[in-house]
Amino acid sequence: MADYFKHESSYVDEGCEIGKGTKIWHFSHVMSNCKIGEDCNIGQNVVISPEVVLGRNVKIQNNVSVYTGVVCEDDVFLGPSMVFTNVVNPRSHVSRKSEYKQTIIRKGASIGANATIVCGHEIGEYALIGAGSVVTKDVKPYALMVGNPARKIGWVSAYGEKLHFDENGIAVCPATGEKYQINDGEVKLIS
Repeated sequence: MADYFKHESSYVDEGCEIGKGTKIWHFSHVMSNCKIGEDCNIGQNVVISPEVVLGRNVKIQNNVSVYTGVVCEDDVFLGPSMVFTNVVNPRSHVSRKSEYKQTIIRKGASIGANATIVCGHEIGEYALIGAGSVVTKDVKPYALMVGNPARKIGWVSAYGEKLHFDENGIAVCPATGEKYQINDGEVKLIS
């Protein structure tokens, strides 16, 4: 017996590794050779293409397709109906399966509802991509991104609160009290 839950209307193909405590909800399909960590939640009508890698505690909301080439590290959140691409110049009459680009979503990053992530980019740790945004380039850790194309409008803590840096480049998360430092456009947790 599996250590994970799969709704009877969903499919898990051969060769997949599914972690303990993971839940796969209605009408979803996990395709061959995926690696899914423990305690993930895969919502309704989700497709996870072959060889996708999901870390621990990844939350995928309804109506998301996670294409081959996507890697999500631990604690990633994918909002409802957000979109990944896997080739930069798709054509129906040209097979480009050998040209899939890798897209990496780093630990703790969140992608809002209906956002689009163009393939071949990296979303940094704890970055927050606003609903409906279109990401066309790499995103730095802790960046708050909105718009089309997405642009950085600020920084957020690992908890998801907006950070306000003082004249010394220090910010305190209002929810947790954790301290962050900004230096040359890079944000790091310092305590």
